[in-house]
Amino acid sequence: MFDQAYIDYLAHFHGTRDYFECHELLEERWKEDTPLDKNAVWVGLIQLAVSLYHHRRNNFIGAKRTIEKAETILTSHYGNLGQYGLDAKALLSTIDLIRERIDQNKPYKSIELPILSSELKEAASTRCKEWGISYNTPSNLEDVSIVHRHSMRDRSDVIQERKDALVERQKNR
Repeated sequence: MFDQAYIDYLAHFHGTRDYFECHELLEERWKEDTPLDKNAVWVGLIQLAVSLYHHRRNNFIGAKRTIEKAETILTSHYGNLGQYGLDAKALLSTIDLIRERIDQNKPYKSIELPILSSELKEAASTRCKEWGISYNTPSNLEDVSIVHRHSMRDRSDVIQERKDALVERQKNR
């Protein structure tokens, strides 16, 4: 019923707490589904993960901007969130609490998404077990490979693609 990218998103969200990976997974899913719809549920869930990523790094400006986007998008889909196995009312209440913590410059605190679907929760929990990690444990704030993932990742393929595109544009001039 639920696709693997979404299950993996939830496993990372509640298991590894790798919000950067959550973003990557659902961005691909969103591009497959509705790439032109910047107000899709997938985008709201991406923004939620990105906000937590920023918040955990004490980037309160980035966290505030992205949690507000997540809230706007997910509120607009209130009636459809059940199709994603989520409790809409509880989710928006959780987002409210996150926004309050950010507004008050309080430190990041791990959260659990309110998953209504026992099938979905079990699938995410099973995925965590497959990866050898616990489901719904707090974020390890000492793990710089997760906390600062965007600045530590290998971007050599992206850099090479940009160089190749530049060479191609110069040839076509």
